[in-house]
Amino acid sequence: MGKVFRFNKDVDTDQIIASQYLLFPTVEEMKVHTFESLDADFASKVKPGDFVVADSNFGCGSSREQAPAVLKALGVRAVLAPSFARIFYRNAINIGLPAIVCEGLYEAVKTGDEISLDLEKGTVALGDKVFPCTKLPLHLQKILDQGGLIPSLDEMA
Repeated sequence: MGKVFRFNKDVDTDQIIASQYLLFPTVEEMKVHTFESLDADFASKVKPGDFVVADSNFGCGSSREQAPAVLKALGVRAVLAPSFARIFYRNAINIGLPAIVCEGLYEAVKTGDEISLDLEKGTVALGDKVFPCTKLPLHLQKILDQGGLIPSLDEMA
């Protein structure tokens, strides 16, 4: 179970982590500025295991890997949305952050709700409601299980 942080549609990578913070040398230094323009207190409120739930086209904009990286560094369990910008989706998987396509969840939740995600079944539970989500193909699930693309390649070596 984790708490929901709900965001609207078309959240771009500059809203996730603004470009001026990309000059910081580490993701650990960047993460305190996550969603700063949308929710100035997000980084201090989010806890490991919490979820970002957004409307469509999450992660649009530039192809910065730091956008999913700061979410993962803050302990976000997964990002759930009806659709993602392709580059954000792939960057999230590559760094080991589940980006899960889930229809209908956005309309049903509000910030602060508690949900649980079952990646194996491809479902999200909100109280007694269960929402079907895209079940990840085995090869993508293996990447997530290993903590991202690079660690999964290290396992193969």
